[in-house]
Amino acid sequence: MTQPVTGRGRLRVQDLSVAFRIPGARVQAVDRASFEVRQGRCLALVGESGCGKSVLAHALLGLLPGNATVSGQAWLEHGAEPVELLAASQAVLARRVRGRAIGLIPQSPATHLTPVRTARAQLQEALRELGSRAVADDLAARYGLRPEELDRYPHELSGGMAQRVANVIALAGDPWLILADEPTGGLDRPLVDRAMTTLRELCDEGRAVLLITHDLRAAEQVADDLAVMYAGRLVEVGPAAEVLGRPRHPYTAGLVAAQPNRDFVPIPGLPPELTRLPAGCAFRPRCGHATERCATLPPMDGGVACHHVLEDRHA
Repeated sequence: MTQPVTGRGRLRVQDLSVAFRIPGARVQAVDRASFEVRQGRCLALVGESGCGKSVLAHALLGLLPGNATVSGQAWLEHGAEPVELLAASQAVLARRVRGRAIGLIPQSPATHLTPVRTARAQLQEALRELGSRAVADDLAARYGLRPEELDRYPHELSGGMAQRVANVIALAGDPWLILADEPTGGLDRPLVDRAMTTLRELCDEGRAVLLITHDLRAAEQVADDLAVMYAGRLVEVGPAAEVLGRPRHPYTAGLVAAQPNRDFVPIPGLPPELTRLPAGCAFRPRCGHATERCATLPPMDGGVACHHVLEDRHA
């Protein structure tokens, strides 16, 4: 593996909101999300597809389209000069953040890679652009890639190989924070397990990992902390073992119960459209505990945003 990463860095996000203007509507994709990720730890941001997880990730890197409106703060604290990501210019993000402080492992690595260039060419370009002195073969070998595999084109790579190439490119600039955006899409279970082992190893060598995933089982394998998102809002945040072992928000409890290794019972209904969110708690139409009180938005209190915290019902 790479050399241990020292320091006491953290990503501190406060009241991050993202909205999109589209013809005839406004999409509130992320609504006042607050959390932090510290070096040596993995925070998994989980929730059903379409809840705003990847939008949040792209906001942190300044990769949103022009019709996006972003507010809040996101401090990248590592070294002498913290960077406020949401206020930083594209030049600052390019010179100091992307690939250098934050390495991105993208969704669907095989399709993210340039199809007409070999894995080696793309890794070498990343090393050159980031000013790294690492040798492509040496860096790739640390993640289980042989030199001859680097000389393949993306369509010649298996899902696992493409995932490892994406990992290596994300680490080319020796970043201390890894943002893994749905890195297990299209992978079978053994490859998911291998990918999670790699992320855990990155934490153990001193990096921070922000894992964006809808795969609760994958999150359980690697996460120290868990943030659960529903319809753009965080509804529960806390240590992963506590959140998964005794969920306090009804939506979290539903996600846990829906896992194949648990009750395997799906949550009834469908998530709301982000252009037509219900008043108050967005989970209210699907929640068996909902009352009239839930028509008002519950605050995040003690790590859970719910008027009917489950532990209160079983105290």
